[in-house]
Amino acid sequence: MIASLQNVVAIDGPSGAGKSSMARALAKKLEILYVDTGAMYRALGVYFHHQGFSLEDESGIAEKLSHIGFEYGCSADCLVKVNGEDLTQQIREHTASDYASRISKLEKVREYLVAFQRTLSDTRTCVVEGRDIGTVVFPQAFCKIYFTASVEVRAQRRFQQLSDKGESGLDIDKVKADIEDRDKRDMERENSPLKQASDAILFDTSDMTKDLVLDNLEKLVREKALQAQLKIG
Repeated sequence: MIASLQNVVAIDGPSGAGKSSMARALAKKLEILYVDTGAMYRALGVYFHHQGFSLEDESGIAEKLSHIGFEYGCSADCLVKVNGEDLTQQIREHTASDYASRISKLEKVREYLVAFQRTLSDTRTCVVEGRDIGTVVFPQAFCKIYFTASVEVRAQRRFQQLSDKGESGLDIDKVKADIEDRDKRDMERENSPLKQASDAILFDTSDMTKDLVLDNLEKLVREKALQAQLKIG
């Protein structure tokens, strides 16, 4: 099965490193599917929190998973739905990041979403971004990239992003502490921890402009596609 999943650009990295915006821009430039796996974990975290579940209740959540409807890429305005509810806006709230980090520790949740993510790439070349894409979800991806940036830069980016969306009562030190806490949980979790794949190319975006990152990404992906004899864009 894994051999058929090589038509993937796998982008991993911690929160605030720029992987989401760059993965989205790259997919648009190459005219291929963009898959935001973090949005999927956020959606399930938000959904189960609102349903009154403890996000550590693996057995209860696993039982419910078999009965929910999960949709991704529904339309230009709707990224993700759970049981028919559009959660596109709610998953971008600051608390959704914590929900995602907590629920992503659950093995049954990861199994559910990994299976879903793999179906998206069965017949299409995709840019897939998350935290374990190149190590677990698509270990045979033809191109693997790992984004990073200093925690100070990532906190400032996240703070600005939230401020631009109108969230009030924000504190840059709290945002930084939340990022450091999530890094620790993601890197130390038992199931699919965040780490750079041995064959992934490292992109430190701390001092890079978005245009420079995108140009370098496109060049790398096209080179890798040529080597893998894949046609993209």
